[in-house]
Amino acid sequence: MSQLDESDSGILDASKSGGVHGGANFSIKHRIFRGIWNLVWLILASWTPPPLHGWRRFLLRLFGAKLGTGARVYGSARIWYPPNLEMRDYSVLGWKVNCYSQGKITIGRYAVVSQYSHLVSGTHAIDDPSFQLYTRPIVIGDNAWVASDAFVGPGVTVGEGAVLGARAVAFKNLDPWTVYVGNPARPARPRKRFTRP
Repeated sequence: MSQLDESDSGILDASKSGGVHGGANFSIKHRIFRGIWNLVWLILASWTPPPLHGWRRFLLRLFGAKLGTGARVYGSARIWYPPNLEMRDYSVLGWKVNCYSQGKITIGRYAVVSQYSHLVSGTHAIDDPSFQLYTRPIVIGDNAWVASDAFVGPGVTVGEGAVLGARAVAFKNLDPWTVYVGNPARPARPRKRFTRP
C-alpha cells in the first residue's frame, strides 16, 4: 500500500520504479535539479568563510529555499533539496548540519540547529515490499535549540523554546519550553520562557 501524498512531489511509486532493486526514488527532473544544486553549493558556497551568510542566503533563495532576515547557513551544512527548506528570521543551520530535506523542513525564528545535527524528513514504509519512500514535515519552533549531533526524525515538531540535547534522538513531538535528553528523547526539565524582539 502506497503512503505517498501531495507533499511527496517528485517521489516515484517504488512498486513501478523498482526502488528496492536499485531503481530511482525520485523523478529525473528532481535528480537533475539536485545535481545542479549540489555542484553550485560545492563550487560557490561550501568553502566560504562564516561571515558570508548573505551570499549563501542568496544561493539558497535562488534554488527555491525560503529564508528570513538574518537567517544563517554555514558553508559546510548540507541541504538536500532547497525548495523544501524554510528558515525564518535569525534562525541558524550550523556547520556540518545534514538537512535531509526530502520533505518540508521549517526552522522558526531564532531557532538554532547546531553542528553535526541531522534533520531527516524522509523515511520508508517498512511493511511495504516495495520499501516505498515517503516524507513527513519537520518543524523546529521559534527559539528552539537542536544541540550538537542530535537527530530529528520525520514528522517531528520541536516545540517553541524546546531544547533537544546533544546527541539526543527525537521521533516524537517535543513539548514547548522543555529540555529533552537521550535516545529516545525524554523530558529532563522545563526551560525558562523568554521573548525576543
